[in-house]
Amino acid sequence: MSIKSIAAKIFARKIYKQTLKWANKPVQTQQEIFKSLIENAQNTEFGKDHHFNQIKTFEDFQKRVPVRDYEDLKPYVEKVVKGEADILWKGKPLYFAKTSGTTSGAKFIPLTKESMPYHIEAARNAILHYINETGKADFVDGKMIFLQGSPILTEKYGIKFGRLSGIVAHFVPKYLQKNRMPSWETNCIEDWETKVDAIVDETIKEDMSVISGIPSWVQMYFERLQQKSGGKKISEIFKNFNLFIYGGVNYEPYRAKFEQMIGKKVDSIELFPASEGFFAYQDSQKEKGMLLLLNSGIFYEFIKADEFFSENPKGYTIGEVEIGVNYVLIISTNAGLWRYNIGDTVQFTSLAPYRVIVSGRIKHYISAFGEHVIANEVENAMKEAVNATNIVINEFTVAPQITPASGLPYHEWLIEFEKEPENMEAFAETIDNSMRKQNIYYDDLITGNVLRKVVITKISKNGFQDYMKSQGKLGGQNKIPRLSNNRDIADNLIK
Repeated sequence: MSIKSIAAKIFARKIYKQTLKWANKPVQTQQEIFKSLIENAQNTEFGKDHHFNQIKTFEDFQKRVPVRDYEDLKPYVEKVVKGEADILWKGKPLYFAKTSGTTSGAKFIPLTKESMPYHIEAARNAILHYINETGKADFVDGKMIFLQGSPILTEKYGIKFGRLSGIVAHFVPKYLQKNRMPSWETNCIEDWETKVDAIVDETIKEDMSVISGIPSWVQMYFERLQQKSGGKKISEIFKNFNLFIYGGVNYEPYRAKFEQMIGKKVDSIELFPASEGFFAYQDSQKEKGMLLLLNSGIFYEFIKADEFFSENPKGYTIGEVEIGVNYVLIISTNAGLWRYNIGDTVQFTSLAPYRVIVSGRIKHYISAFGEHVIANEVENAMKEAVNATNIVINEFTVAPQITPASGLPYHEWLIEFEKEPENMEAFAETIDNSMRKQNIYYDDLITGNVLRKVVITKISKNGFQDYMKSQGKLGGQNKIPRLSNNRDIADNLIK
């Protein structure tokens, strides 16, 4: 065992003990965060507009500050982008993380000197919790790869702009820099396919022990590695690769394909990062869900998803949530986001400590007939069908077909298979049965002959990658929505 791995174990134990301190007093921790946020923003333009000096309780806060999305907050953000200080948070932000917007083009999310350290610490602490629980630390001596956006930043009015993953690349600690791949030059390549090929060339002869990224794009990296190596398994190329770190999408639909490509099972750590904050990470290999980070400069509220679009829905604080309920995640942060709807929905799997899974997006659902189907349900159904049939998929998405050429409407599952089921009808039946068990509304529609059972449509090899390329969203942090309430993606894939 190396000095580095011994030191990692000691540090991991220290961080674990620090985590217990706030995790064991969740309500108090969140109350302290809330108080600090309000005090620090009292003299900002937003704080004055919403009378922060009169806010003493969460109820006061709810009355004075409405829930907002980016479009609602945009007038304030635009002032900050133009270089004005003390608008959403004291002073100016250090960075703006540029993300893809759905209705307004690019979005610019502020990162401040108070919020930035938590993005770095959370990713580090996820690995340290893994080391503390498993005792595995030898991987720190191998090479680590993080598939991410370009670290090239622009600057305007003293504020730097870039992709979150590119910004984070500037904060890699010195003790990791010698182990980290790809090289800075390769990381700066903008075109994703060119970049992946360059990463393959740099890494194929290295001792990669940790690989991190969104599963769909790591899958592309693995495929290129196999092409370059003459079809070798990833575990043959990287004999010490034993840890996969991911976020952005659920890993389960990809797991069978990954294990086939790798040639063995490897441990994995799930992260829940976003430009708006680093919200949770998997703190245990034994427990379901990710530890919600209650001490990271973020005050959380939770609105029940089925009440979200009603007038004045109730916001619940951490001490009021229940296991298994689908909540819209609302945040207020030390980067100046106030009662901000990031669009993600979560469900709690544990209340001691508070652990969550990402169940979907409040805008990504299917309810063409009132069925309220969410991402977590379709992912569970796919996992069940894959396990029952021993097939392998590359990617999938689901959309309603409201006006079929004949017969009843249905949910269409568009799937790119690596290994097809021998009996497609039985495969579809397994998916349908799982959906009916999970979603009573969907079951009622099938029983009442409003919908017919799911229809499977096969998408050709690399069809999803080709679609993303056609949209200018190949690589980086971009990902296919698991489901949608319209046919925009489905019709393009079929074309």
